[in-house]
Amino acid sequence: MKYHPISAELFAFNRRRYAQLLKADSLAIFYANDLLPRSGDTFFPFRQNSELFYLTGIEQPETVLVLFPSCIKDDFEEVVFVRRNEERLSRYEGDQLSKADVRRISGVARVHWLDEMDAILHELMLLAKRVYVNLDEHDRFQSPVLTRNQRLVQELQLHYPAHKYHRSGPLLKRLRMIKSPLEVELIQQAVNITGTAFEEVLKMLEPGVHEYEVEAEIIATFLRQRASGHAYEPIIASGANTCVLHYIQNNRPCRDGDLLLLDFGAEYGNYAADLTRTIPVNGRFSDRQRNVYNAVLRVQQAAIRMLLPGVSLEDYHKEVGKLMEGELLQLGLLDKTEVKNQNPARPAYKRYFMHGTSHHLGLDVHDLSERYLPVQAGMVFTCEPGIYIPEEKIGIRLENNILVTDHGPKDLTQRIPIEAEAIEEWMNSKLVTN
Repeated sequence: MKYHPISAELFAFNRRRYAQLLKADSLAIFYANDLLPRSGDTFFPFRQNSELFYLTGIEQPETVLVLFPSCIKDDFEEVVFVRRNEERLSRYEGDQLSKADVRRISGVARVHWLDEMDAILHELMLLAKRVYVNLDEHDRFQSPVLTRNQRLVQELQLHYPAHKYHRSGPLLKRLRMIKSPLEVELIQQAVNITGTAFEEVLKMLEPGVHEYEVEAEIIATFLRQRASGHAYEPIIASGANTCVLHYIQNNRPCRDGDLLLLDFGAEYGNYAADLTRTIPVNGRFSDRQRNVYNAVLRVQQAAIRMLLPGVSLEDYHKEVGKLMEGELLQLGLLDKTEVKNQNPARPAYKRYFMHGTSHHLGLDVHDLSERYLPVQAGMVFTCEPGIYIPEEKIGIRLENNILVTDHGPKDLTQRIPIEAEAIEEWMNSKLVTN
């Protein structure tokens, strides 16, 4: 890992909160992610299962956590299994975690080698009546590939068919939506690194620079600041590409008069930032670009003020849509007759603003959540309205990261330039210093 060590108290706190939600006589199992084959004998870079990391802080493959809060066998309430530290493996991959390392990182006292797990787990299973399994649930994604956790469920149900099985997903969704102060600090660090990278882009961008050169500047800054890398595939989109929501080719030249839309975020301590800014390649917005930009900014500022405890996300998105409708009327992109006759199920503003305004942010860039629960203090959201006009090659999206508190929204990205004048000042100050 590149980031500074995280206090084991965070993971112990998360385990305590989770254990309190389990039914009596329950055992819960969490597996590390698989190493995913790339081609030949190589693998894609490993990224730990978010739930296992949330509960242990362990980033090593072939790791298993077993929680059994009511276990009658002494000192088996929490057990971590890790692969044995063998000389040959260490020679190829470097030092593996020792048992002492695992205890220090996770705060779990009982650690065993993975090759000892079958016998221990069998005994624990016979002492339990219920099993909580981690099915890697996300309501917007269904993988055609079975994960290690899903394969585990099949194995357990084959060998222990009389146990009652429960899903950890609903419990962890509710826990992970509310960020502890230490989690907020980690997200803030990811945001700060992202902001530094954006400022470096403002200094280097000029007509003729390629999108991939901007991407290179970002990742270099990330690594210098101890980030693991990108929290998600970065979008570096210029000109007409600004209207492609998930453009990731990042291979075109940035031309004079074009806009450059940057949607990127650092991952620090496995926690994500998610920032979007749209800037003029030549350092000056045209009148039309500025008008559209300021319309998006006004919608964003109003939307941020709405992120308060008790607010329904469904109502929130509807209110943001009304604000956007008003701005599009002012820009001449919609007319009153069109709005009057629109289909309420598919409002007219969706032609120019077709995605959602906010999503939860945390260990995953689209963090686990229950979208039908009201907003609560401790949640962290993105706020990212946009206007996309393909016929004018203008796509503008602005995205900040917002912590909900009982005293009003706290903008974690407030120090990152966003006003059109501030963007221009940053970009043109390099001409003076050069």
